Amino acid sequence: MTKESKELAVAALRHGTVIDHIPAEVLFKAVRILGIEKMTTNVTIGNNLSSHRLGKKGIIKVADVEFADDVLNRIALIAPKANINIIRDYVVVKKFPIELPHEIKGIVRCGNPKCITNNEPMRTRFVVTDRDDVTIRCCYCGQSVRSGEAIID
Repeated sequence: MTKESKELAVAALRHGTVIDHIPAEVLFKAVRILGIEKMTTNVTIGNNLSSHRLGKKGIIKVADVEFADDVLNRIALIAPKANINIIRDYVVVKKFPIELPHEIKGIVRCGNPKCITNNEPMRTRFVVTDRDDVTIRCCYCGQSVRSGEAIID
């Protein structure tokens, strides 16, 4: 292999956030949850990359942005084993796993057509009832849903 073929296809971040170990099948849900499609900074999205842990994974690199922990933890619903790397001057200064919050607000649509959140202009609110199987329950109607079946707004 030549030196040129060993170089990274994507430049390293000087400052920013890297979200790694996102299951490939939910990568674009993570993009939507974080609002990345509306950002004006450089964003790199890699999908179907080889991973020893997941088989195939996704990765998101966002230049010049450090998301608040509560914003990053919103993707724990769909990617509970993702990792966050905060980069400053090309160095990882903080690395941590995503944490599933106790409540999920305004991200998931309730699947119950009779739920008040589907009939009135109000924000959805779910509580996490099972952290291992990532199951959430609507605070208004009580309907439960697993994260893989959740409808992301």
